[in-house]
Amino acid sequence: MTRKKEEFVPLHPGKVGIYVCGVTPYNHPHIGNARPFVVWDVIHRFLEHEGYDVTHVQNFTDVDDKIIREANKEGVTWDVIANRYIKAYFEVMDKLHVRRAHVYPRVSDHIPDIIHTVQQLIDHGYGYVVDGDVYYRVEKFEHYGELSGRTLDDMMAGARVDVDERKENPMDFALWKSAKPGEPSWDSPWGKGRPGWHIECSTMSTKYLGSSFDFHGGGSDLIFPHHENEIAQSEGATCCHPFVRYWVHNGFITINEEKMSKSLGNFFTVLDILKEYEPEVLRYFILQTHYRSPLDFSDARLKEASRSLERLRTAAQNLTELKGVISVGPDEDSLALREKVSGFVESFLEAMRDDFNTSLAISYLFALGKEINILHQSVMTGGQKPDGKLVDMMDKAWKEMTSIIGILEEDPGAKTEAVKDADEDAAAIESLIAERQEARKAKDFKKADAIRDELAQKGILLEDTPQGVRWKRQ
Repeated sequence: MTRKKEEFVPLHPGKVGIYVCGVTPYNHPHIGNARPFVVWDVIHRFLEHEGYDVTHVQNFTDVDDKIIREANKEGVTWDVIANRYIKAYFEVMDKLHVRRAHVYPRVSDHIPDIIHTVQQLIDHGYGYVVDGDVYYRVEKFEHYGELSGRTLDDMMAGARVDVDERKENPMDFALWKSAKPGEPSWDSPWGKGRPGWHIECSTMSTKYLGSSFDFHGGGSDLIFPHHENEIAQSEGATCCHPFVRYWVHNGFITINEEKMSKSLGNFFTVLDILKEYEPEVLRYFILQTHYRSPLDFSDARLKEASRSLERLRTAAQNLTELKGVISVGPDEDSLALREKVSGFVESFLEAMRDDFNTSLAISYLFALGKEINILHQSVMTGGQKPDGKLVDMMDKAWKEMTSIIGILEEDPGAKTEAVKDADEDAAAIESLIAERQEARKAKDFKKADAIRDELAQKGILLEDTPQGVRWKRQ
């Protein structure tokens, strides 16, 4: 709202309240859905790392025009559609290592609470009833437009608003909609109907976090009208200002530098992407750009992210091997490297403390990985014994950074179908490698080279090490 970075001071010392606008479950989650939830997962992880007691709330808008249309098209009830795609949401977010929020409130479970909020707004003069509909009186709220930086006159001049002569002002928005045929409805003091879009988040956020709380998040597209209207509703109902202390919005996603749109045919669900790429690749791809910056999605960028992640995996594997080597005490070089490792961790954390800059933070993970690889090379090929405490420091630093970013965590269940199919080929790959090793022992280098070339054509790269042959996918 102030359009600048501010020092975070929690409303309640040691505690953090977070509300993130969730999905409308009428279809499988798309890449645009994935970004805010991955970002907020990292923010949640980092705040806990910093010692805060976090309460993370994320809603499901399970009563919505899109769900109703889908249900009517399929000839099923609205809740069948909502439940199907809420399940689909959790399936893909689990694969992306997105840890669960503490509460996932649904609109349909909070109708009495929503009716209570609407009644408060009517009682306070912000809401008015017209033929079973209830509207919000925007001109009465003095802070309207502060979040989006718009004036009411500018909004009216540029708005495409359905003409409704019953409204006092064209910008007034629905708090409660009267019942229509083929739609779910609930009893209310104003007749049967259902909630407007914005009122749900005001009701559910304040129910679980109080009339004022620390962080509210979502995509930049929600700033207006959704979050602007949330502020007006929440503060009008509770008489508490400010409703939210820190607004955090992630940037837009484009596809090959064009806006993502079903009509343009560049609309990608997370399931589509995971048929071709591992979940960690998609998570890493999202986090290598600062959350506020635009993120351009393309196959080339995903392939680049896959290669970068593979470099980190190599460092992780080298670190594991270093931990298995007999160690010795420090020398001058290893003491200097210990200081360097400590510096990487502190720089990583400082990047995260500066507006959750995952892009910069990840660069220090790569810097640590480079030092691991150099040490691994000198130990494995140069016969050097590693400094045991240094290796322990590297291991601790690596785990600290990767646990905050949420990559390179042990999670066999997070594999894509493509990766599972590839794993079934692992036995055949290992068999060819064994055959190559036998050929090398027999000095049949022509056959050994032919096997290496065959594997290379399949995208399998071999690395000969003192500990044996390692292989990885290109």
